Amino acid sequence: MLERIHLEILTAIKEHGTLTKAADSLHLTQSALSHSIKKLEGQVATPIWKKDGRNLRLTAAGERIQTLANRVLPQFLHTELLLNQIAKGEMGSLRIGMECHPCYQWLLRVIQPYLEQWPDIDMDVKQEFQFGALGALLSYEIDVLITPDPLFKPKIDYIPVFDYEHRLVVSASHKLAKQNFVLPEQLSEEVLFTYPVEPLRLDIFSQFLNPAKCSVKKHKHIETTEIMLQMVAAGRGVCALPGWLVDEYSKSMPIKSIRFGEKGIGKQIFVGIRKTDQHLDYFNDFIAQAKKTK
Repeated sequence: MLERIHLEILTAIKEHGTLTKAADSLHLTQSALSHSIKKLEGQVATPIWKKDGRNLRLTAAGERIQTLANRVLPQFLHTELLLNQIAKGEMGSLRIGMECHPCYQWLLRVIQPYLEQWPDIDMDVKQEFQFGALGALLSYEIDVLITPDPLFKPKIDYIPVFDYEHRLVVSASHKLAKQNFVLPEQLSEEVLFTYPVEPLRLDIFSQFLNPAKCSVKKHKHIETTEIMLQMVAAGRGVCALPGWLVDEYSKSMPIKSIRFGEKGIGKQIFVGIRKTDQHLDYFNDFIAQAKKTK
């Protein structure tokens, strides 16, 4: 009953609003679009869209089909891309979604030798998926997910690639700089810089401050690692980052990292892939390269 063209038509209507613009975007005539949907409406015995002035508005049935289109059409496009690459003798594509702000520099060290090994792989890094990229992986918008906080699902495998310690970062002249570890209550008068993420997804809150029922004086968002560390180095506040990243920046900046509590906060970076892609050699080699890159 439902065909791919129906999904494409309703997606175009949702995006463009009018039959004329939708037909143009699909390189079809208006009559062809109308006929296709009228035939579908006859089969399902319910309207798919209604006129709203000059625009078209999807009915409840139309919205349900369009929701299906959002899930299915990216999979069509992904499969067609792979088939096209197979026909051309190419291996495939690797679209990486980042759900880890500070991992980008680590990823660069992974990519360089990997591309030398797989020169025919079409690679893309999508940083707009800084957070909440699991849906993109499940819907085939990306192929690989880099994350320190995996949400385990039956269709996804998460492979740990390296361990690290999450640490507090302070100026070298900060009063805490000489301590081996920091206690939650010692941050009560501090300005905390973090990436623009809800506090529940930040380890400094979920694993350190909240369990102790403590907080900070002020919480500010900064999008880039470099600016965040410049602010910390200038004594404007503190932040929390992977220890390996702070070690790199501390070579050229007056900053120091401190353990959270006596035991610290241990973390892992994971590579998430769909279980259906486990057999692909270029996926497995990417994971192998990630494991040996620190």
